[in-house]
Amino acid sequence: MDLDFPLRKIIHVDMDAFYASVEQLDNPELKGKPVAVGGGSPRGVVSAASYEARKFGVRSAMSGYLAQRNCPDLIFVKPRFERYKEVSKQIRRIFLEYTDLVEPLSLDEAYLDVTENKVGNPSATLIAKEIRQKIWDRTGLTASAGISINKFIAKVASDYNKPNGQKTVNPEEVIQFLEELDIRKFYGVGKVTAEKMYKLGIFTGKDLKEKSLEFLDGHFGKSGKFYYNVVRGIHHSTVKPHRIPKSVGAERTFFENLSSEVFMLEKLDHIAQELERRLQKSKIAGKTVTLKIKYSDFTLQTRSKTLLYYVASKDLILETAKELLYQSALENSVRLLGISLANLNTEKKKKEEPKKETVSVQLKFDF
Repeated sequence: MDLDFPLRKIIHVDMDAFYASVEQLDNPELKGKPVAVGGGSPRGVVSAASYEARKFGVRSAMSGYLAQRNCPDLIFVKPRFERYKEVSKQIRRIFLEYTDLVEPLSLDEAYLDVTENKVGNPSATLIAKEIRQKIWDRTGLTASAGISINKFIAKVASDYNKPNGQKTVNPEEVIQFLEELDIRKFYGVGKVTAEKMYKLGIFTGKDLKEKSLEFLDGHFGKSGKFYYNVVRGIHHSTVKPHRIPKSVGAERTFFENLSSEVFMLEKLDHIAQELERRLQKSKIAGKTVTLKIKYSDFTLQTRSKTLLYYVASKDLILETAKELLYQSALENSVRLLGISLANLNTEKKKKEEPKKETVSVQLKFDF
């Protein structure tokens, strides 16, 4: 079996039900009970759910109303992001004891490249185990981990033995692992894409692998090449310690649906002000303004405009957002508005990915 790309030792660490677990840690009365962070108001949305709540089908991004209906005994708690950030920094310090190649994806998950590491341990599997133990010893929280030759497989593997477990996919196991994988488990394949794949007779990695690049391009556009590569264990993305954001945004969900543009303009003013604050804090500007509209029936619409110059001020962002709002008639009353800025001045031209497609996996790796 051949894989034609440099093999790395990548760990994906994912905290277990992080926000909810922190709340249960800080308030022992919540331990063992179904907990939802956020979602407490009639218009609220669940940010995170404990494993006890997940047994009832409660999930993040679910409306608080539906979550309560699924789990009548659900306990809602207000999110405390400063506390989550504080714990996240503790966990990040543990990662840095092993490698400087740490790429945070959010407060509760990160990639680590431990091919070469500070402790001189050749086994990524043992390093992951040590890290999870240190997280438990220092924070009282559990984490799960996936270990493999690239970010994609490590991410998929970290979901396998949740909560409080880990899975290693050794180099010689990669192809079989991917072929046997349910297509829904592929990172990057959402519900809509999975349903489309089902209709095309694609249920497992093996089914996906049998499709030609032309077939996948024809049915999935730019994502076709991604699917074609990852099912063959090819994923060139490196662990980037200083992850540059591709966009910066702010949004608001309203207590009551809005049907008048006049009221929406008032809300957009506040959102643009918050976005300006975030841009100034990060010293970022961008060219592409996107208006996000979520209607009362939960359908989502985005409208974008790319300017000839970089903007970061509230007034210029708001001016463009207003233009986008009036671009076409609204389809329904509105429950959420958001503004984001992309095409940022932090972006650099991506280096061309290696075009080789096949270093032998016979290379012995102590995973």
